[in-house]
This record gives sequence, structure tokens and C-alpha cells, in this order.
Amino acid sequence: MTDVKKIATRVSYGETLVELGAEHDDFVVFDADLAEATQTGKFKAAYPDRFFDAGIAEGNMMGLAAGVATTGRVAFASSFAMFAAGRAFEQIRNSIGYPHLNVKIGATHAGISVGEDGATHQCNEDIALMRAVPGMTVVVPADDVEARAATRCAYATDGPFYLRLGRLAAPVINDPDTYEFELGRAIVMREGTDVSIVACGLMVSAALEAAEALAAEGISAEVINMHTIKPLDTETLFASAAKTGRVVTVEEHSVIGGLGEAVCAALCEHAPVPVKRVGVQDVYGESGPALDLLDKYGLNAEGIASAVREVLA
Repeated sequence: MTDVKKIATRVSYGETLVELGAEHDDFVVFDADLAEATQTGKFKAAYPDRFFDAGIAEGNMMGLAAGVATTGRVAFASSFAMFAAGRAFEQIRNSIGYPHLNVKIGATHAGISVGEDGATHQCNEDIALMRAVPGMTVVVPADDVEARAATRCAYATDGPFYLRLGRLAAPVINDPDTYEFELGRAIVMREGTDVSIVACGLMVSAALEAAEALAAEGISAEVINMHTIKPLDTETLFASAAKTGRVVTVEEHSVIGGLGEAVCAALCEHAPVPVKRVGVQDVYGESGPALDLLDKYGLNAEGIASAVREVLA
């Protein structure tokens, strides 16, 4: 997919905040000394009176965002996923989740593809943390088009919302003229009959590549973009699993607590089928070029295809 346009979802997020700022005056944006990296700096430049930098104090930032939300405004709070979900977990749980406030967490630089920043910054646990917060919506956009739509959805959706965004430029796989985002409704990107590949984020494009390669081997793979991790679209999941009889989940996140476990939990209770989880296998990341790391950890088309062959065998 080298000829496909690529855009980092964090860029889509920053640009969409500016668009929303022109349309609505009832929200503010917070950042924690990373506005250039998270792309909220674009909003700061356009609407400096509605932007607040909390400094390197993510817990305080979440508290400030919660306070603003109690006044009837919408608050976006942004930082790297490791700091937003990890360092500020208590404040998210107790100050945002518990009172069910209208705070939207724009968490960028998630997963192995953070690259050279290494294990300390490669958050592979944030989906697990945010899924566990009662009432928290969790969305992982696959590309630029979906990230823009998801950011708008976050603004329009009542209650706490976790938006997981990436540093690495992702292939644009959706058509902006026809794409429709529906919270909690997965998208079947490719029909298939032999196996269901359920992916999110950066891994959706890799899953489509894997499906194309598998087709040459006579394997028909259905590819589902499960952009909403919570609430999970069990209707689409169960229908696909019933058709194919086998499922492979793919995520740029630990296999513990993320998309794979959400899928397994739903299937084992209502539609049991064999499942293979592709993701970070209970290890820390390491420093290196993003694409090389994705290859090393099997988070690529070949890794997905291998998992499909294994579950079919």
C-alpha cells in the first residue's frame, strides 16, 4: 500500500478540533505541554482563549477538564496515551468517570508505532484501562477519515469518551465522500466465508492487506473494522462468527484487556468459536523505527496471515 495516501490520526484530530471550534463555542481544549505533538497546538493558534496548557501535570489537567465540564461545557484533554490513560488514571476514574462528565480524552502516540521513544512511551495497556472505567466510551479510529468523524462524534456524545490516536501516518482506507461513522457499529470492510479478521486502528489496513494475500491462497477472509471497542458491536461480530466459524483479532495493544479480550468475552458467552489474538504478547516494547517494530512484533499483514493459517489448521 505504498501508493496510498497516509495521514497520522493525531493530525486528523487536531485539524478537526479547529473545525469544531468554528462551529461551536461551548468547548475548551486542554493539553499537558505536548500541544505540538498531539496537534492541539492548531486549536491553540486558532482559539487561544479556549486553550489551556496544564504543563507536565496530566492528573491536574484531567481535574481541570472535569471542573470545566461541570459548568455545562465540553472539555477535550490531550496528551500521549501513556500519560493520559496511565499517569492520570485515578483522576479519569474518580473525577471524570464517576460523575459521568462530558470530558473527551484525545490520547495520541498509542502503541508500538510510537517507535524510537521506546517502551516507556509505547502505551499498550490504555484500552484495557479505559474499558474498565464504567460508562467510558472507547474508540480507535483506523484512518484520517474515521478519526475526523470520531472526533466529531466525541463532541456530540454525552459523557466520558476515550479517543485513541496514533503517531505514525496511517493509510487512508475510507472514502470521505461515502464514509459514515456510527458509534458502536462496526464496518465490514471485506466479505469472507472462511475466517473473520476483527481489527482496529492501524491494524485495519494491515488486515486488508492480509486478506488480499490470503485470497491468493484460496482463503476467504472477512475483515471487520471494530472502531468502537466499547460499546462493542456484538451483532456484527456474532453474525460474522456464525458465518465463518473462526475469528482472528488484531490490535496494536496488549492481547491482555484490549480488543481481543472484548471479542473473546462476547463470543464465549453467546457464540463460541475458535479465536486467535494478534497483538503485543505480554511484553514491553523497545526503541526503534516504527515500521520495523511493527514487523518484529508481528503487527503486519504477514503476522495476521500467519495467525489465520494457524486458526484454520
